[in-house]
Amino acid sequence: MSDDRPVPVALAIAGSDSGGGAGIQADLKAFARCGVHGTTAITALTAQNTVGVEAVAPVDPEMIVAQVRAVVDDLGVDAVKVGMLADEATIDAVVEALTLVGDVPVVVDPVMVAESGDALLEPDARAALIERILPIATVATPNVLEARALSGLGDGAGSEELGVAIRALGPRAVVVTGGHTDSGADVLVDEAGVITIEGPRYPSGASHGSGCTHSSALAAFLARGIELPEAARWAREVAATAVGNGLRGLGAGAGPVDVFGIESGAALT
Repeated sequence: MSDDRPVPVALAIAGSDSGGGAGIQADLKAFARCGVHGTTAITALTAQNTVGVEAVAPVDPEMIVAQVRAVVDDLGVDAVKVGMLADEATIDAVVEALTLVGDVPVVVDPVMVAESGDALLEPDARAALIERILPIATVATPNVLEARALSGLGDGAGSEELGVAIRALGPRAVVVTGGHTDSGADVLVDEAGVITIEGPRYPSGASHGSGCTHSSALAAFLARGIELPEAARWAREVAATAVGNGLRGLGAGAGPVDVFGIESGAALT
């Protein structure tokens, strides 16, 4: 972090969720929870709630770059989280925008499908994500389903095998998140080897926005200068607790995660 800033600054380059559960909205809440100032470059607007995604409108690519430039020129950036990219033109814009942020950690959450099952990445953009975004990532954070889609490995592939395969696509490290596995453990694969990150699990919690929360928390801890293995452990803890606190019954679909413990009143204590 720059010595002339009172707090670290994290930048989320991602889509907006009008329901407030995932996307930019989840990113900003996670940044605040983890002690950094959150900034944004919105890549797409979604008409979305807990039930599904009703419409998607990508942001003009020039505007994506302009948002990043405005943040960098005034506030500076200590880490970046990249989320929903929607289409190939957006991916090109984000690649350009990332040249402006300097040598900072870049966490890529390869958002492909919403919690509701709706597609958030156009099929022809998948190759662009693999070829242009993953190679510039410090850490990629796919869940098991996303990792299988990106790697081309079948349903029998486990988290460690998937992490190794995704890392071969270019990112310096990979955290395969465990929300869709029996154990619930995250698996970190980097140049030092493989680390299994276990912790509490809340299978009855509300999970809308859990992936966004995890990747944003990871970016926040990296912005604070915490080394990757420890940052990954803390990110898992934040995301798991947010699921456990999740607002079940808010909306007819998967309830949103809650990083602040709003329902329990923890945010007021």
